[in-house]
Amino acid sequence: MAYSTSDGRRDLLAALADATEQIGIALAALGAAYEQLDELGADRLERELFRPVQVAYGRARRAQAGFADRHGLAGRSFEPSAAGAPSQGVKGFVGQAVDAAAEADALLAELQDSMLPVEVGDAELRAGIAEVRELVGGVAGRSREFLRTFGR
Repeated sequence: MAYSTSDGRRDLLAALADATEQIGIALAALGAAYEQLDELGADRLERELFRPVQVAYGRARRAQAGFADRHGLAGRSFEPSAAGAPSQGVKGFVGQAVDAAAEADALLAELQDSMLPVEVGDAELRAGIAEVRELVGGVAGRSREFLRTFGR
């Protein structure tokens, strides 16, 4: 059975949606960490981690929806993710966010390496994926720095 362009586009959308869900998990975890911090720590977490992940989530959703619209495919809605038990604390939530962001980055890297965005995608989608990867790719380093000075 031949692999059609429409099949490729649906596969591309599914992979992008999986990555977007992971970014949503990271965002929820960082939101939960934010709630456990004092004002100074919360402001720092928002600036260094939450905001870049929030922007990545919005751009990933927009890239997915825009591609679906441009090609007449059904888009996907994304429900807010649950962060988990508050007992894991700030470090646990930040660790969860790092893991989810790394998973999203790996999914997007695999998608780019597959050449599917080139074969059945478009320039706007490729640019969106690259932009999202740039935003989530720095989460691990920024979180290490955040946690290194956490509570001091």
